[in-house]
Amino acid sequence: MTTETPTISTYAAIRRALVEVPTIARRLWVVLLLNLGGTAVQVLIPVIVQQTLDRHILSGNDVNVRGVVLSAIVGLVIVVVGGIMTRTGLVRLVRQASTGLSQMRVKVFSHLLGRSVLHVQTERRGALVSRVTSDLTTLQEFMEWGGVMFLVEGTQVVVSLAVMAAYEWRLALIVLVGIVGYATVLLWFQSVLRRRYDRVRESVADSLAVMGEAINALPEVRAHGAETVTMTRVADSLEKRFRAQFRAAHFGNVLFSTAELFAAGLTAVVIAVGILIGPDQGVTAGVLLAFLFLVNLLIAPVQSLVEILDFAQSAASGLRRIIDTLDAPIEIPEAAEPKDLPGGALAVGFENVGFSYPTGPEVLSDITVTVTPGKRVAIVGETGSGKTTFAKLLVRLLDPTRGVIRIDGIDLKEVARASLRARVAFVPQEGFLFTGTVADNVRYGLPSASDAQVATAFVELELDDWVNELPDGVHTLVGERGSSVSAGERQLVALVRAWIANPDLLVLDEATSAVDPALDVRLRRAISRLTSGRTSITIAHRLATAEAADEVLVFDQGRLVQRGAHAELLASGGVYAAMYADWTLGTAVG
Repeated sequence: MTTETPTISTYAAIRRALVEVPTIARRLWVVLLLNLGGTAVQVLIPVIVQQTLDRHILSGNDVNVRGVVLSAIVGLVIVVVGGIMTRTGLVRLVRQASTGLSQMRVKVFSHLLGRSVLHVQTERRGALVSRVTSDLTTLQEFMEWGGVMFLVEGTQVVVSLAVMAAYEWRLALIVLVGIVGYATVLLWFQSVLRRRYDRVRESVADSLAVMGEAINALPEVRAHGAETVTMTRVADSLEKRFRAQFRAAHFGNVLFSTAELFAAGLTAVVIAVGILIGPDQGVTAGVLLAFLFLVNLLIAPVQSLVEILDFAQSAASGLRRIIDTLDAPIEIPEAAEPKDLPGGALAVGFENVGFSYPTGPEVLSDITVTVTPGKRVAIVGETGSGKTTFAKLLVRLLDPTRGVIRIDGIDLKEVARASLRARVAFVPQEGFLFTGTVADNVRYGLPSASDAQVATAFVELELDDWVNELPDGVHTLVGERGSSVSAGERQLVALVRAWIANPDLLVLDEATSAVDPALDVRLRRAISRLTSGRTSITIAHRLATAEAADEVLVFDQGRLVQRGAHAELLASGGVYAAMYADWTLGTAVG
């Protein structure tokens, strides 16, 4: 999925960013005041030069040494004071920007965590990661450097123009006209740069997605001998990224060179007009020299602003993408007045529930079923019959498109998220492990658990013999995504993680189809212990699980077609009896 260019304007994005993270603009007036004072002090230097030249050097036959020395001392004091004010303002601005953007990084990531599983599965992971990495990093670098310089240089331009007007309005008018004309050119450049940097951010996100996918799929790539094809995809994405970045940088360099031409032309015009006006009309040598100093004070910031503009477009593009992410709706929102689930084993009720994915047909239709507290329920059906979708709806990883799901009589949409996660545990088919130790991963079920509690959990599930065989027991590192242990062993850790959370409702997407017999025995024993005494709903990939369940729900093409105990369903025939016959035959042949 290719990321779309954000449609929000830069101005609107900045306003939204200040609303989301007010720290950035907190007491910004202090920074502006300090910067204005520092800039005003710098502008006083040309005034001192003019006064020294006209009053103490060219006013008579002799040079007023005392006046020159005094002017030099005043100038030195002004430079020191201005430097202190400017530095204080910049340090404050950088601190606020860094703090604010760190808060925004957390807010963006928190928002991404709040999005539905469906959104995460349909958008490329690299594009999502780029929001909290490259996009925010670019913005932070701009705020810490470009934003600071923009503030400093922009203030210097305004103050310099004001002093010029006070000195010689005719020359100041020439400078102002030149700047307005140049600004008009910059606006055109800015619109082109904006589009080019939008493409740069898109290409960066795409390249991250392609490289991340290639790294995650490395075993499959090698297994199928697809190194060349994969490398070609990566190279193509990096080439597109390079071309987008080169075009943007090349255009930015052209923009920067125009500043040099503008500076040279404006200086030449000011000198020529100043000489033509002459001292008889108020443009003395001191005034012209001071004016040239002011022009230089003006041109240097304009050149910097042009360079900053190049950087600002990249930052603005990243900011717009970040705000677009924050503005994306949370598909599964918390209720306005959330309710906690009652204690004890929980009942489950589906009332005319239907669900369809945004671009597809309905995958669950008119599901109405009640599960009584403490009952073990198995869900069976062919691949694509809606079993996993049913489980995801029950733990609210998805919301139904119609109908109501209730837990102990409470609409699932009204249940407090914290209460739901504390009382309802979901163990997916592929147990995901985070980088760290076995104990670290178990603690995701109960963050406050001690090492002793973790070890006890393995004992209670009769998995202590397995964990003690590991090199460092519960302190064994599992590698990234659990790559150091097998799929079945990852599932064992996931079961212990669910056990230590002590849920009242357990939803299991059973994963015993691809493990060796010894591990299969451990898994089944652990699942039996885990489901004892609590309401459990298990997606059964092997019908041996259905045999041991209190009740079996049979799904076919998104509908609940049968329900009852294993023996009852066999006796009544139909879909379940046919599935069981096929499974028994396959087991016997195997």
